[in-house]
Amino acid sequence: MASGTVKQVRIAGIASAVPERVRTLEDDAQIFGATEIERISQNIGVRKRHVASASTCTSDLCYAAADRLLKDLGWEQESIDAVIFVSQTPDYFMPATACVLQDRLGLSRGCAAFDVNQGCAGYVYGLWIGSQLARGGCGRVLVLVGDTMSRLVAPRDRTVTSLFGDAGTATALEFSAGAANMHFEFGTDGSGRGCLVVPAGAFRQPHSPQTSERVEQSGGNFRSAEDVFMDGGEVFTFVLREVPRLVQSILTAAERTVTDIDAFVFHQANRFMLGHLTKRLRLPPERVAIGLTDYGNTSSASIPLAITTELRESLAPARQRLLLAGFGAGFAWGAAVLECGPVCLPPVIIVADESRSA
Repeated sequence: MASGTVKQVRIAGIASAVPERVRTLEDDAQIFGATEIERISQNIGVRKRHVASASTCTSDLCYAAADRLLKDLGWEQESIDAVIFVSQTPDYFMPATACVLQDRLGLSRGCAAFDVNQGCAGYVYGLWIGSQLARGGCGRVLVLVGDTMSRLVAPRDRTVTSLFGDAGTATALEFSAGAANMHFEFGTDGSGRGCLVVPAGAFRQPHSPQTSERVEQSGGNFRSAEDVFMDGGEVFTFVLREVPRLVQSILTAAERTVTDIDAFVFHQANRFMLGHLTKRLRLPPERVAIGLTDYGNTSSASIPLAITTELRESLAPARQRLLLAGFGAGFAWGAAVLECGPVCLPPVIIVADESRSA
């Protein structure tokens, strides 16, 4: 596995933002029926989630999170040396959304800005790259991570409709001589790329009237080639094969054991999967963050969103040792063991529809 240790970088703050629109089980029951939706909800552990309107992009959510975080930290825009946008739902094919956010946030023209295309492992990737930059000469770095997966979901596809929510997050990193080491590990198995995918709409299979037509698939679900497809069974097998090994490996690299970790924050895939990981790794359930009940699976944003919702009271005033693990589309995975706190953690920000706020 790719691995490394980053020294002398601290997390100064994390902020999360979600759209104001909420979709509930009752909304989904109007399509699939109450009994079917209750069965799905019992399995995945999601009761509601925030979903973006057609006029709200991931960058709008990340902007709201970053703007609030910079104000709460008292950081001047001119002090940010790099901004990284991690997402699989960018504003455009080109240019990079990070460039859009550099301008919108009023950051310096001397600021480096680039995108990273990663899904559910994206937060750990962003922390790794951002901390390397902060250690390597960029004193302060913003890592903006989020997705609007609901806009890729076919409303009559029961395999994903009640699962995905939307969120954008901002994490502030800075060089700090006294900061504890951060340990990272990563891996990839691209043979699983077809198991969680939007097949059409880019350059391999460009948009056409045929690719956008929603037709009946197996199980009575309706989906087009431009909607997200997830083979839940294969994803589950991948996670149980790779993530326990990943967690054990990063603990060894960090010279820690389960008892040394204050909180485990996994990608919030679904409650069923998180329960299996908890049992397989013999983790204390009370130290495994579960933050998807009211937000759903928010893809790359799920780890920082779970930190802001589930660890705010403990992490804002005190130092904790965390183990983070992201895994998903690709197949890609990554984990980190790090210490942070006291840290700036504003309450979750609710973002009005762009059409209403304009």
